[in-house]
Amino acid sequence: MLEEVGLEYETHPINIMEDDQFAPDFLKISPNNKIPAIVDRDTGQSVMETGAILMYLADKTGKFMVKDGPEYWETIEWLMWQMGGFGPMLGQAHHFLRFNPEVSEYASNRYGTETRRLYGVLDKRLEGRDYIVGDYSIADIAAWPWASRFEWQNIDLNEFPNVKRWYVDIASRPAVIAGCKVPKDVGPIPMPA
Repeated sequence: MLEEVGLEYETHPINIMEDDQFAPDFLKISPNNKIPAIVDRDTGQSVMETGAILMYLADKTGKFMVKDGPEYWETIEWLMWQMGGFGPMLGQAHHFLRFNPEVSEYASNRYGTETRRLYGVLDKRLEGRDYIVGDYSIADIAAWPWASRFEWQNIDLNEFPNVKRWYVDIASRPAVIAGCKVPKDVGPIPMPA
């Protein structure tokens, strides 16, 4: 989002494998000890949680979210869909399908099935439209990074052609390409076969 809106920013990587998220200075910004979190150097306002950060930046810049009307509420609705479903469930799929595949057959089946269902919801939503709501918006910006780990979730994007089209389109955006290298370059954006 920061690349998309063109705001200058400075990153402070938080290594969750070394428990950086529990440092007192970080907890002042993010009491829930989760990333991401931001501090607006113009105002001093700190904001935690991805959805809130995206809404804050959209409001600050006037970009990627209409101000009112039905499209405003659709954007909020799909942002909340990502916050409450797509992100958390795909995160669990990462855990049980990629990092701990033999730990629990029940968990692997549960999160694998729910992940496929959510991709189906997104695929249906994208039928006949370029983006989740109207023009490219914070709903897309929130959902796309989770989809970018489709391989970790054992998802073949060819089974979800509308998601695949949307995913590839967003992956080609210069701001997305630049943003995927922050805070460090981990290689090319995964692309479906």
